[in-house]
Amino acid sequence: MFTGIVEVIGKVLRIERCQERADLVIEAGVAAQGAKPGDSIAVNGACLTVTGLEGERLTFQAVAETLQCTNLGELSPGSPVNLERAVRADQRLDGHVVQGHVDATGRVRFLERRGDDVRLCVDCGREFAELLVDKGSVTVDGVSLTVVHAEEQGFDVALIPHTLEATTLGRRRPGERVNLEADVLGKYVKKYVERVLGPAATRKGRDQPGDR
Repeated sequence: MFTGIVEVIGKVLRIERCQERADLVIEAGVAAQGAKPGDSIAVNGACLTVTGLEGERLTFQAVAETLQCTNLGELSPGSPVNLERAVRADQRLDGHVVQGHVDATGRVRFLERRGDDVRLCVDCGREFAELLVDKGSVTVDGVSLTVVHAEEQGFDVALIPHTLEATTLGRRRPGERVNLEADVLGKYVKKYVERVLGPAATRKGRDQPGDR
């Protein structure tokens, strides 16, 4: 489990492809402290297992599904990545409960500076957008953020200066792909409502605007 509070921006050193799998070698900085094979670390919000280490360099294996369903398959040597070690039971949960299981990917629509913060707008599929609510939580490339406004096929969040400096989000450009994870509580609530009332219950008011 993770919190969505990025510890360090790592750098991809090399990518070794073996059939449909890829070994990612990442300069991990403080995220490598105390690491050992078998540990879980979130890389751009995707939970990966440490398979090798040498100093502050960590190796992760990413299978074909991970490469296809996240933006990890688009990484190249030199790419920056957000890193977070798994949360300990005795530490504060400063963000929200993040599983490191990427639900979907989205595309950056725009980054717009508004005063001291930057508004990041992301386009995503309707199925993922259904899990979001205004002032709820969402994880973008492993960063815990608060939804400012949820739309039918997208959402926007505000990035404060610290987030811009401590994560890769300030470097994102329109059209780039980002990893998305919705709040697990929202996913369970949606599943429960659909089980009790049927799938149409969560679509009511969107597909039938006259019946609210």
